Amino acid sequence: MYSKEQFAKMLDYTLLRPQATRQDVVRYCEEAKKHHFASVCVFPFWVPLVARQLAGSDVKTCTVIGYPFGANGRTVKLFEARYAITNGASELDIVMNISALKSGEMGIVERELSEILGSAHMQGMTADAKRTLIKIIIETAYLTDREKILASEIIRDSGADFIQTSTGTAPTGATVEDIRLIRNTVGPGVGVKAAGGIRDVEQALAMLNAGANRIGASNAVGIAEVYDPEIFLAESRR
Repeated sequence: MYSKEQFAKMLDYTLLRPQATRQDVVRYCEEAKKHHFASVCVFPFWVPLVARQLAGSDVKTCTVIGYPFGANGRTVKLFEARYAITNGASELDIVMNISALKSGEMGIVERELSEILGSAHMQGMTADAKRTLIKIIIETAYLTDREKILASEIIRDSGADFIQTSTGTAPTGATVEDIRLIRNTVGPGVGVKAAGGIRDVEQALAMLNAGANRIGASNAVGIAEVYDPEIFLAESRR
């Protein structure tokens, strides 16, 4: 069972609503610092503000690249990644080119990931001597199990740090079955982030128990505040 501190450090506090305001972004940053979440994930536009708000804290600045469908051109994604790192992002959630994957264009998918990861890691090292953490979103709602395995294998071999299930914009989000499938495919060496539709602590724990080690949630505060390791440990023994 995780301590409250360990549990909070596995939560990405996500604010990807188009109607989010500057006040919302600042509030999310303050709440994230209070709870010591892993990161605050926002649109690229808000990266400079979030980086300033989180400066000196243990919470990372995270943003999305190629959001939400991964269908931007490769050079556009490269620019997005460089812009984000230059402006203070230390974690990138990059959407795989879903259309290319489903078309069987594995060479295109692999080349795109290779170039983006190489550029992001080099720029992160140049910027602050710390390698940028890279998560690749595969959007499981649109993939067959075979495609999920192929995507997971490509990401495992690419050198990315995490594979992420969802953007939160698809008809469905993370499922326990998908987390198990991805974890069995990538093994223990790659992180797995469950995201999309995770609204309560029971769902979060189910994902962690299935093999996830990061959770993306817009309700991270509500999840963290409800979590009590003693209560959940007692319930697990029943």
